[in-house]
Amino acid sequence: MRFLAAVLVMVSGSALAGSVYLNGVRIDGVTNQKFDKVNVAIDDQGNVLIEAPGYNVRQVEGAPGESTPRPQPAGTLTKKYFLVTEQATPGMTEFDVEVFVNSKYLRTLKSGDEQIVTDITGKLTPGRNVLLFRATKRVAGATRKSFSKDHFFRVIIGEGQMSGDHVMIDNPVVRFERTAAENSDVTQEFTLTTR
Repeated sequence: MRFLAAVLVMVSGSALAGSVYLNGVRIDGVTNQKFDKVNVAIDDQGNVLIEAPGYNVRQVEGAPGESTPRPQPAGTLTKKYFLVTEQATPGMTEFDVEVFVNSKYLRTLKSGDEQIVTDITGKLTPGRNVLLFRATKRVAGATRKSFSKDHFFRVIIGEGQMSGDHVMIDNPVVRFERTAAENSDVTQEFTLTTR
């Protein structure tokens, strides 16, 4: 936290020529804020880039930095990235999983859903990306459907290719899993470096 405060003081004191971005939104002039578990980088133009998973940022009309997008790394993705779910028996884990990509909500994967396969390439940026999974136990009845570790809910993100209606994951890079034996909510963060 001391490092973050020092960076913000340096920027507000005009020691750097750039701006401050929180989750891709310019926040120059924002004061009296504290962020936990953040990643901070300073790019070659002096912009301070703060990635704060789980924090939502929105611009208010007339706010500093309006219509000023975060500088993106140069280059384009050469690989396709897919999110795929697997369940031993749909609905048995009773976990719903919220997925965030670079602190932006992507979707909620529900325990009772059939398999989901979706292309997320357009949601990723070249280079480093932060993926956050938030699993919440949702017991519908008076008792849990299962207590077995054999009933799993797995989310895989990987490099792959699409052929007709089929997706082939060539390189699984992120794997998040919960089982019916588990009862507590959990949040887990992964770093994905795209190619």
